[in-house]
Amino acid sequence: MFLKSTAETKEHAPSYYAASANWQTDYPQLEGDLNVDVVIVGAGFSGVATAVELCERGYKVALVESNRIGWGATGRNGGQIIGGYGRDPAAFSSSIGSEGVSIVESMGSECVEIIKERIEKYNIDCDLKWGYCEVGLKKRHLKSYREWAAEDSAIQILDQNEIKQYVNSDLYLGGYYREDWGHIQPLNLCIGEAKAAEVMGAKIFEQTQITRITYGENPAVHTDKGSIKANHVILCGNAYMGNLVPYLDARVLPATSCIIATEPLSDEQLQQTMVRDVAVCDSRAALDYYRLSADKRLLFGGLSNYTGLEPSNVQAVMHAKMTKVFPSLKNTRIDYSWSGSMGISVRRMPQIGRIKNSNVLYISGYSGHGVAPTHMTGRILAEAVDGDTHRFDIMNKMFHLPWPGGKLLRRPAMAVGMMWYKMLDVI
Repeated sequence: MFLKSTAETKEHAPSYYAASANWQTDYPQLEGDLNVDVVIVGAGFSGVATAVELCERGYKVALVESNRIGWGATGRNGGQIIGGYGRDPAAFSSSIGSEGVSIVESMGSECVEIIKERIEKYNIDCDLKWGYCEVGLKKRHLKSYREWAAEDSAIQILDQNEIKQYVNSDLYLGGYYREDWGHIQPLNLCIGEAKAAEVMGAKIFEQTQITRITYGENPAVHTDKGSIKANHVILCGNAYMGNLVPYLDARVLPATSCIIATEPLSDEQLQQTMVRDVAVCDSRAALDYYRLSADKRLLFGGLSNYTGLEPSNVQAVMHAKMTKVFPSLKNTRIDYSWSGSMGISVRRMPQIGRIKNSNVLYISGYSGHGVAPTHMTGRILAEAVDGDTHRFDIMNKMFHLPWPGGKLLRRPAMAVGMMWYKMLDVI
């Protein structure tokens, strides 16, 4: 399989989400100098959610995006609302204690509620649907589901016949269903949240590349055409920060994931595939994830790639993966195909902290699980700016390693590691 870099422009990727967006944003570029309470760099979910939280608290906010609102992972992901905040908070108990672990675990439920409440509060049209299935290909997956169900009453265990009432595929041995997770059109959610922040007074700038940051108690961000001074700067660029902040660049590995969208499916095709309109993930390390769009297309994603590259024939590769799950879709037309980067942390926990003991805060590294956690992060960061640093301090205590191998070797090393996990998926 030959690999290539993802072709990028300053506009949205050629995705189904961009094609079905409620509004093509056209916020101005920053020109001149500005003073605000808080300037947020990056207008994906993390940045926009933080802006909403701060505006609700009465802060004067500027939101700066180098491309378009939701241009990065926010406007390209699977659109699945899945609870949980990072992988295994208990693994950090030595640094955050049992109370900290409990707080992070509770954030895994709160993040979903934030999305639900925000959509209702601001009447955001983003195709919200509730219902989620995780599906297992190995007996060990089913064993894990039973263990989780013993601790979580929201999980409804499904055997091999029952899972077909939700996902009609012969590939799976069973799975589980829960009605409190679901899916949305992510770009429309982000655009709707940005509009809510704007109505509350936020100044939003697109096509505005930050070239330099001034640190300290009164930090600032600089562009080729202007600057913004603030009491706080919050960095929310995640996998797309580049080399702007070397400390963060060393701790986040941009990995590629790909999605295709079919033509709208007929009722007969739906009965052969997605019997219920639920979000679906399987339990492999190199997982497939998929769901229906509002107009009944199958949006099928996966192909996690730590090289940061995509297959040269990505549509054909993803089509083959889709038809392995749903053979009846072999001759179904593919209308959209796109790829994007997700920021991977070594320990698969979002990284929240402060740069150089300054008033420059950051969030990065959701590791492919960010739709709901980004909204929790927005609240944590707003709380910290507002003087309540309790949850921020817990997250800041977590120790995050830089990726081994530096700029030159970290990608090859992780690609080899991912091959190992893919081998384990087969066993």
